[in-house]
Amino acid sequence: MYSLPNAKINIGLRVVRQRPDGYHDLQTVFYPIPLTDSLEVKRANHLRQPYEFILSGLKIPSDGRPNIVERVVMAMREEYNLPPTSIFLSKHIPAGAGLGGGSSDAAAMMLLLRDYYQLDLTDAEIEQRLATFGADCPFFVRNKAVYAEETGNKFTPLTLSLKDYYLVLIKPPIHVSTAEAYAGVVPRQPQTSLYEQILNTPVKLWRNVILNDFESSVFRRYPQIAAIKQTLYDMGAAYASMSGSGSAVYGLFTRPVDNAATIFPDCFTFASKMV
Repeated sequence: MYSLPNAKINIGLRVVRQRPDGYHDLQTVFYPIPLTDSLEVKRANHLRQPYEFILSGLKIPSDGRPNIVERVVMAMREEYNLPPTSIFLSKHIPAGAGLGGGSSDAAAMMLLLRDYYQLDLTDAEIEQRLATFGADCPFFVRNKAVYAEETGNKFTPLTLSLKDYYLVLIKPPIHVSTAEAYAGVVPRQPQTSLYEQILNTPVKLWRNVILNDFESSVFRRYPQIAAIKQTLYDMGAAYASMSGSGSAVYGLFTRPVDNAATIFPDCFTFASKMV
């Protein structure tokens, strides 16, 4: 059984306050995009170990811990005593880009295990378990546009459709650490919620209204990322923004764009009709 875990973009991102626990309260919108990894599970009775994890495609930076997909498998195996399982992950979503690729893989892994082994788990129960792996992991269960608050884990469904737009996504060979991005942000409480702005502002007017608070400090440190955003506007984007804390930047266009790879030859590029 296999799945195609998709990435997401952030539309707007406000850091509104630092919490007593050291985390930050946010306002942002998560929107799914058609860039996907590929994940497959198979029962493997021949294995002597609990599971095997086979990775291909783009590299995933190691932090010394098992991959998040492996951590999901270990947690589910401990709870449900799963039989030996082979897991095959082919990475196409760049890591460390603000696209949620690891979180999406984690959600897909748990959903695959539930369906493959017919576990008695509802979507809501899976969302609850996934929250322990990352604040945005539960988003990928229902995989529809949401307005996210608090640490990015409180979701409100959002009636937003970008299906008439075309996406161009650019990931330069730059890593922006989350800690580094937060260090350059001064939290502030906005007068108008991002939720209201998204609902009441046409996409063609987002440029000066829907902002990502991380851009200011990240662009100062990495002008190459700022240049990508400006180039997308020069190409005719209706709206362009860095996703999350970067370093990926996306543009929304009213027409197909076929030459992104030529314009950004040293970057990961992806172009597609939105869904």
